[in-house]
Amino acid sequence: MTTPVCTYPSSASYPRAYPSFSSYVRTRGTALMRTARSLTANPCDAEDLLQTALTKTYVAWDRIEDHRALDGYVRRALVNTRTSQWRKRKVDEFSCEELPEPEGLPYTDPADAQVLRDAMWRAVTRLPDRQRAMVVLRYYEDLSEAQTAELLGVSVGTVKSAVSRALGKLREDPELSPIGL
Repeated sequence: MTTPVCTYPSSASYPRAYPSFSSYVRTRGTALMRTARSLTANPCDAEDLLQTALTKTYVAWDRIEDHRALDGYVRRALVNTRTSQWRKRKVDEFSCEELPEPEGLPYTDPADAQVLRDAMWRAVTRLPDRQRAMVVLRYYEDLSEAQTAELLGVSVGTVKSAVSRALGKLREDPELSPIGL
């Protein structure tokens, strides 16, 4: 009987590293995490879901023809992965005397959160066009100040000052005050 010999693959047999993939994940990771978070109730599950979708994207990187459509590809991978997880989920039911209720968690009504989101959006739409564009790019699209400045063709300082003024207006908006809600 011969002793098995462990051989390790050479570096040539490892998967190819894609710098463009790393760059994509660095720039779009936050937005993709928001999408994953919207598909799950647990932030840890969202991280796992995004990791799985990015792994599938990495494996298919050479086959993706249009890299401008990567967000759509990853979002589809997120939804498909989440659907597969949901279908495979095994639910165990246990009867008990008392319903297990989480301790100390404050109850937040989803309707209240929606009212706040609607009020915020109405307040944003009342901002001047330029300030509104900068607030939307900075906080809704999660672009950096430099990216916002480049996209709008202005300086970073202009973005900073305009966003600061816009946030001041939003803080003073009567509809967003606790009394107005």
